[in-house]
Amino acid sequence: MFRNGFLEQLTKTHPLVIWGMYLPLIAYSLYFSIVLRQLGAGNTLLSFFSGIFFWSFFEYMIHRFAFHFGATSVRAVKFVYLIHGNHHEYPRDRQRLFMPPVPSLIIASTLFMLQYAVASLFGLQAMVFSFFSGFMLGYLIYASMHYAIHAWPPPFKWMKPLWRNHHLHHYKEEEMGFGVSSTLWDRLFGTMFDLKKEKEDKEKVQQLMFQRSASGQSGNR
Repeated sequence: MFRNGFLEQLTKTHPLVIWGMYLPLIAYSLYFSIVLRQLGAGNTLLSFFSGIFFWSFFEYMIHRFAFHFGATSVRAVKFVYLIHGNHHEYPRDRQRLFMPPVPSLIIASTLFMLQYAVASLFGLQAMVFSFFSGFMLGYLIYASMHYAIHAWPPPFKWMKPLWRNHHLHHYKEEEMGFGVSSTLWDRLFGTMFDLKKEKEDKEKVQQLMFQRSASGQSGNR
C-alpha cells in the first residue's frame, strides 16, 4: 500500500495486539464509571450494553456510507481504497482485518471526544465512559467476527446467514450485506441478501478465506 517500508508496516497488525490494547482501557473505563464516578452498577451496565448496541448501528453506517463512498476525485478514491478498498481487492490479507494501532487510537480518541461532547449536552458525562467501553467492545467483537468469517466456516448453524451475507457482499454485490457482526441493520434497511434465493458459490467463498493450506500461503496476496 505504501512504498515507504515504515508506513507499510503501520498498516498491518495482529488481532491480539488490538485486544491487548483495548481490553485494559475497557476494564478501566468500567472501573472509572462505578468507583470514581459512582455511576452505580445498574446505570453502568445499561450504558455499557447501549454502547455495544450503538456500535452495531455505527458499524453498518460507516461500512455503507464511508467504506463504500462513491468517490470521484483522485484523492478521495485513494482514501477509500486505503481504508477499505484494499480489503475487497485482497480479502485474504489477514494482517489488515483489524484497524492498525496508530490510526485505531486516533479514531477511537476522536469518537470518544464526540461522544463526550454529545453526553455533555444532556448532562450524562458520567455515563460516557461505560458507554464508550461497550462501544469499543462492540468494535472488538466486530473485528474478530470479520477475522473469523475470512478464516473458518461458521461454528454454529445459526451463524451461517451472517457468514453468507458477508461472503455475498464480497463476490456478488458490494452495495448489499454491510453488517458484519450482525444482520439486524441489513434487515431493517433492506440491504440483506435473500439467502433463500442466493446459491452459495463455494469456489468464490474459498477465495475469500485465508486459512486454506498447511503451508500458510493462502493468506498471501
